[in-house]
Amino acid sequence: MSDTNDSLQESALEEVKSEQVPEVCEDEQWEKLLGNGKAPSVVRSQQLPVPRVDARRRSSASILGSLHKSLRISIGAKADANGHVFSRYRQSRFNARRIRKRVVFKHGDCNVVQGNVAKRRRRYLQDIFTTLVDAQWRWTLLVFSMNFVLSWLGFAIVWWLIGYSHGDLLAQNINNQTWIPCVTNINGFTSSFLFSVETQHTIGFGGRTTTEECPEAIFVMCLQSITGVMIQAFMVGVVFAKLSRPKKRTQTLLFSRNAVISHRDGVPCLMFRVGDMRKSHIIEAHVRSQLIKHKVTKEGENLPFYQSELKIGCDGEEDKIFFIWPTTIVHKIDETSPLYNMSATDLLRERFEIVVILEGVIESTGMTTQARSSYLPSEILWGHRFQPLVSFKKETGEYEVDYALFNNTVEVDTPLCSAKQLDQHRTMFNHDLDLTTHCRRSRSFNNAISNSTLMLEQLV
Repeated sequence: MSDTNDSLQESALEEVKSEQVPEVCEDEQWEKLLGNGKAPSVVRSQQLPVPRVDARRRSSASILGSLHKSLRISIGAKADANGHVFSRYRQSRFNARRIRKRVVFKHGDCNVVQGNVAKRRRRYLQDIFTTLVDAQWRWTLLVFSMNFVLSWLGFAIVWWLIGYSHGDLLAQNINNQTWIPCVTNINGFTSSFLFSVETQHTIGFGGRTTTEECPEAIFVMCLQSITGVMIQAFMVGVVFAKLSRPKKRTQTLLFSRNAVISHRDGVPCLMFRVGDMRKSHIIEAHVRSQLIKHKVTKEGENLPFYQSELKIGCDGEEDKIFFIWPTTIVHKIDETSPLYNMSATDLLRERFEIVVILEGVIESTGMTTQARSSYLPSEILWGHRFQPLVSFKKETGEYEVDYALFNNTVEVDTPLCSAKQLDQHRTMFNHDLDLTTHCRRSRSFNNAISNSTLMLEQLV
């Protein structure tokens, strides 16, 4: 065993010493990489330090080393020709958010936070109903429970004070059969709390009742009954409004993962797809879209979030759609479009965001809902078209929508120039064609005149 370990150590040390970094990169390698025949002279200042690692850990023949290497390869690492393993680079979520700044997330939430609002808490408390509806469920349930518990405790203290002031809690009066208390069977705070719960929710077990001895007890009983009904109605309304919010309906409204740019009837168009998963349709559905981009006015004012309206609709005409199956929304890139001067190369450099909004009335509830999404330049595919997903089934006589193809696109031939440049090329081509036609017509006219002249001379 010792001889084997010594041989492993020597082989590992030789492997470590043999790993050296060349000081000067070969010109031929630079020529192959650059392809221009000009190789810059890149010289590394010093040799990279080779760390001293234990030979047993460094040896690939050890059991632990082989297991570690196979595990790293299995989880997605790559190994070179010498057997060295390099892990893949994974970008963190924080870096991804820093790179992709967007106003509206893909799922529809707005990336906006209000700060430094004066008297914010007071304003929220003034509209407590909307605050509770918009709050998270844990806070709503906490307020729901605390309202009942605090009201029970508050009225329990009142009932205890009524019995204490009347003398019902004294030992001689509790055991006195001739004593008429304000509330029967009240012996302490625990029994007062139980009576408070029974009174507020009209449980009425029959063990504790008010008497005609104390008018204040009758008044408190009426007051607690009214208060209990109001608290219950308020909290039930909050929970019902929270459950029936039309915001949850947007979870079944789908937007395509990418938008595409291609030609339709010879006109460049920006297209994206919307769909509805439910059988209950969206009535009066219409779509809007806005382009958010930085702009500098003629006066030098910077507008970081300038909004331009994009004219969109089904087939590029009307914004109202018959929303019974997934529909492709089209924006024609013409002279009035903000994308008129943008080419495929400009799309890679520009920074903007296209926000799309789908609004309509829910058929089952009659409430208005709004679904949102957005597209960054990196999410717009130039020269693509959506794949059809609606087909007719002869077996059932129904149209079937295959949502597995909802985000699928196919490549099509599309010019890489902007719509403006394309119109200019078409104008120049048409102008040259007109000139050619005019020249041909003038030549034929001159030939006809010369032929007629010759015929007249021959006749004369």
